[in-house]
Amino acid sequence: MKIIKILLTTGNLLFCAPLFAANAPDKTECIAPAKPGGGFDLTCKLVQISLLTTKAIDSPMRVTFMPGGVGAVAYNAIVAQRPAEPGTIVAFSGGSLLNLAQGKFGRYNVNDVRWLASVGTDYGMIAVRSDSPYKTLKDLIDVFQKEPTKIVFGAGASIGGQDWMKTALLAKKAGIDPHKMRYVAFEGGGEALTALLGNHIQVFSGDISESLPYLTSNKLRVLAVYADKRLNGALAPIPTAKEQGYDIVWPVIRGFYVGPKVSDEQYQWWVDTFKKLQQSDEFKKQRELRGLFEFNMTGKELDDYVKKQVIEYHEMAKSFGLAK
Repeated sequence: MKIIKILLTTGNLLFCAPLFAANAPDKTECIAPAKPGGGFDLTCKLVQISLLTTKAIDSPMRVTFMPGGVGAVAYNAIVAQRPAEPGTIVAFSGGSLLNLAQGKFGRYNVNDVRWLASVGTDYGMIAVRSDSPYKTLKDLIDVFQKEPTKIVFGAGASIGGQDWMKTALLAKKAGIDPHKMRYVAFEGGGEALTALLGNHIQVFSGDISESLPYLTSNKLRVLAVYADKRLNGALAPIPTAKEQGYDIVWPVIRGFYVGPKVSDEQYQWWVDTFKKLQQSDEFKKQRELRGLFEFNMTGKELDDYVKKQVIEYHEMAKSFGLAK
């Protein structure tokens, strides 16, 4: 932390006023609360590259993986064991907020960390292998309605998590009891995609960004994206669930939080850094490469948004009998 002294003279008096300005942390780390290959990994890598190329930091940010409970292990570790680390940021998504809304993060709640910045929004989607017999969402739903237990869905979230919730909403729209569908929970989207490609599950419920590498290599077929309208660019050919008769829209915010005891000065350094980052061409380029769409919030604005979302997710979870 720098202490800058400003000398002012008035008559024979000399005044000395300290001003505090936080430096960039000596070491930076991004915790992805899952195994490599999923959305949390993507979120950390986006910021890792952007911070270095925009020269916001001098040395590369370390990315570490802390799987467990779709964010619960990382959340508990930061609050209880590493609450004051100025250089450590932790990735979160809408799924993290949904789990918080259901009390899945143990004794800690939405007020126990400092919500920092968003880096974009993703959208939910449903996909199959490229050689799957299901060419359209209708093909899948037709079989699902006739034989609900024939299809095995998989995702990087437990029952009640956002990927399960997206699948449950689809089942509900199709007139099927969500609790009767066959669903396999994995620790992160990367694991679930590997299971799909290995033909251990038939359908993957995830987010459009984590599917991009598999789409470009023609290993995956996305049957529907849960956006209000078709996405742009290379994703434009993918139909929405809404246009196919299933009114499901599920945006997935991606962002970061820091420990509860990070100083105001260091927290503000991160807020200011993210504000600059969000406006930089390099960051916008990296965000687009990862299939994310603009969603810029920092500091108090993000804090207010997160807490409102948790309340809304709690009400949704209650409608499925998953929360009190």
